[in-house]
Amino acid sequence: MKTVEIYTQPRCGFCTAALRLLAKKGAPVTEFDVSRMPGKRAEMMQRAKGRSSTPQIFIGDTHVGGCDELFALQDAGKLDALLQA
Repeated sequence: MKTVEIYTQPRCGFCTAALRLLAKKGAPVTEFDVSRMPGKRAEMMQRAKGRSSTPQIFIGDTHVGGCDELFALQDAGKLDALLQA
């Protein structure tokens, strides 16, 4: 299963929802708290082509986007395949 990297911040309901879905899938997750880790927000924005909202989710080398995009993949039946690819 591919490792998921997710950029989060405290008290972010979308971050929590995304993390719950990924945990339910059993995905290995590396979480970066952009409010507590110097330089991680800039790194996130560079990787996410300027997007500054959290969460920003990467599965392997694929930038999924945010929580809405993650759940859209799930609803379309494509999340499992992306995690396994």
